[in-house]
Amino acid sequence: MGRGKLRIYLGAAPGVGKTYAMLSEAHRRVERGTDCVVGFVEHHSRPRTEVMLHGLELIERRELEYRGSTFTEMDVDAILARRPAVALVDELAHTNVPGSRNTKRWQDVEELLQAGIDVVSTVNIQHLESLGDVVETITGVRQRETVPDEVARRADQIELVDMSPQALRRRMAHGNVYKPDKVDAALSNYFRPGNLTALRELALLWVADRVDEYLQEYRGEHNIRSTWQARERIVVGLTGGPEGRTLIRRAARLAEKGAGGEVLAVYIAASDGLTSASPKELAVQRTLVEGLGGTFHHVIGDSIPDALLEFARGCNATQIVLGVSRRRSWQSVFSPGVSATVARESGPDLDVHIVTHDEAAKGRGLPVARGARLGRSRIIWGWLTGIAGPALLTVVLSQLVPELGLANDMLLFLTFTVAAALLGGLLPALASAAFGSLLLNYYFTPPLHEFTISDPKNIVAIAIFVGVAVSVASVVDLAARRTHQAARLRAESEILSFLAGSVLRGENSLDALLERLRETFAMQSVVLLERSSEVDPWTTAASVGTSPVGRPEDADVDLPIGDNMALALTGRVLPAEDRRVLGAFAAQAAVVLDRQRLVDEAEKSRELAEANRIRTALLAAVSHDLRTPLAGIKASVSSLRSDDVEWSEDDRADLLEGIEDGADRLAALIGNLLDMSRLNTGTVVPLIRETDLDEVVPMALGGVPEDSVDLDIPETLPMVAVDRGLLERAVANIVENAVKYSPDGQPVHVSASALASRVELRVVDRGPGVPDEAKNRIFEPFQRHGDAPRGAGVGLGLAVARGFTEAIGGTLTAEDTPGGGLTMVITLPIAGDGPPVSPELPASAVT
Repeated sequence: MGRGKLRIYLGAAPGVGKTYAMLSEAHRRVERGTDCVVGFVEHHSRPRTEVMLHGLELIERRELEYRGSTFTEMDVDAILARRPAVALVDELAHTNVPGSRNTKRWQDVEELLQAGIDVVSTVNIQHLESLGDVVETITGVRQRETVPDEVARRADQIELVDMSPQALRRRMAHGNVYKPDKVDAALSNYFRPGNLTALRELALLWVADRVDEYLQEYRGEHNIRSTWQARERIVVGLTGGPEGRTLIRRAARLAEKGAGGEVLAVYIAASDGLTSASPKELAVQRTLVEGLGGTFHHVIGDSIPDALLEFARGCNATQIVLGVSRRRSWQSVFSPGVSATVARESGPDLDVHIVTHDEAAKGRGLPVARGARLGRSRIIWGWLTGIAGPALLTVVLSQLVPELGLANDMLLFLTFTVAAALLGGLLPALASAAFGSLLLNYYFTPPLHEFTISDPKNIVAIAIFVGVAVSVASVVDLAARRTHQAARLRAESEILSFLAGSVLRGENSLDALLERLRETFAMQSVVLLERSSEVDPWTTAASVGTSPVGRPEDADVDLPIGDNMALALTGRVLPAEDRRVLGAFAAQAAVVLDRQRLVDEAEKSRELAEANRIRTALLAAVSHDLRTPLAGIKASVSSLRSDDVEWSEDDRADLLEGIEDGADRLAALIGNLLDMSRLNTGTVVPLIRETDLDEVVPMALGGVPEDSVDLDIPETLPMVAVDRGLLERAVANIVENAVKYSPDGQPVHVSASALASRVELRVVDRGPGVPDEAKNRIFEPFQRHGDAPRGAGVGLGLAVARGFTEAIGGTLTAEDTPGGGLTMVITLPIAGDGPPVSPELPASAVT
């Protein structure tokens, strides 16, 4: 029996209607006669969704006992025994109650698929594993229930269920998603317009990428090489010259004209010698294209037009942007240039834009990629010119103008010899001179059609011709080689200048340096190896590229750096003349590595200096804030022990109360000092256990007056995974700080609510509040906001509270209270092995 097919309804956000869409699909299939059952569907008391269950066969859920409560989960065994054609399974990312057949529901679905049962399921975009960090950044909530992206990508069909943020918020306001008492909290927290818009964009982009994968697979399976213009992809061909910035910006403007346009900048490097681009300019262009939302690609190929077209068709590009050639006009005689070649061979499926720029026709300011070596095509043209040219000239002169004269004939033959030297170098020119002299002797020197010369003057003339031809060819070839050598030296000087500039700029990115090295020499991989001594194994300090080696002897090129460090390159063997530039890169890599380590040591030194600063501030604070309550205690004790004054009972009670208040202040101060010391030394080791907030928070309010706090902690909240002692201490510090700044008659409000996989504890006061620029500073040690009196403490309470909160895996932030005041928000993780809960609004939002 074959594997079943999986269809997923992907929701852009909770409440968009993915479960409703799944049930509608089930009704359509049942009407067509398909055997369809409901394995698990959660309607969340939504009337319209609940109505859609009518008429569908429901598989009874399995009941499980967990911690004294009964929960229901999908009965996989019952579905396998029933063996329907299609099973509906809601909430693919759901975590099953402990004791279930599998840990995650997507594993249950996998079993059904293996049994040949088709499955229709649902999942929200925020539950995809790869998007967890992004969703947390957007919503402030980390999704605990996730499904691996690979599970979703293996689905045979994915349908996006989308809705505009405004429409979804209207649905919620009408009570179609949550109960009326939960709507306000949902709209002001998770379902803010910005959150919904960002989640919607994530869903659209993810589905678009999945569609691209389907399209690429189909094109590959059917060997389709032509471009399908389903989406605007613009390839920018870069040479490494300054005109590249103009081309990138032009391509970005073209991409903006169409929705979903994509820019891909590609640099084609030759497969031998130094590349014909400035690494510094390429780095600038890479940064520019990435800043504009595009991608940068490095491709190695012998033929630039062929490699560029192959890349464009491989990524299903629709347009290519190239610059007008920087070559001189006369250079087009030997080759039409990359732009013209690409435009001619692009075909009807690729639009080629030739963009003008300031560098057009000014000559190639960059060195030739092949160094002192001529390309194969130039050598071939040199031999053709040197051999075929004189032969063709002989036919023309002997048939059309036989009486032109030997001197003129030799000058014409000399022209082809010089052309052969310019194109192919010395050997084609020498061959052209020898061949031309034989043709002159045989066809134009009496006696004709014989390799003899009767007139001695003609012998001298032909000898002079050969001499001049050889001399001119030698000079031309030498000049060409000197030009190539100068170009190579220029390339080396640019690279060395770049390396020197990076030292002065203090650049510390070792990976970026090795990547530039790899691109400069067109290598497959570059790795920096080091070892502690000659007998120790090599370790990788940094590497770029694919398949880096682990030992210098395994590389195509290795360069020692000192005694215990080496640079290893794979891809091809470099000529000896490249070693000088390679040595400069190696030396710079060693310097950057040392600089990185020095930076790390400096960071450690900074941390030590910060610890010293805290100790200094601690001494300064203790000098006053410890002595003040001690002075009050001593004065009260001395008064009580005095025999000169007869104290009344009320007076004695006041003095004893003063002693108690001073002792409490000392205890709180010393506790905070000890806690801060533990945080700074890293000795806080939390004992994480499942805890109910309604047990911890009331214990933390013992240090404040009873009527100063309004407590609202629902008993239905899920358990959180925290250290009870640290959480109690953090809450106590926050509440005491809020009570201190709250006006008389305005109690501090402490409430809690569930939000997805987190619980939020809010401490709200109606005090003077804190400006935005100071919201982070109030959590630093020894910081007291505004004009707080010296007796208000040393400024450690909130610092300790944040330290303890982060130690138990939570966060502590400050927000403005609507209407004035400050709200402290503690976010805590729900116990990981606990069952899913839905009594609170945000908890149901995860569905």
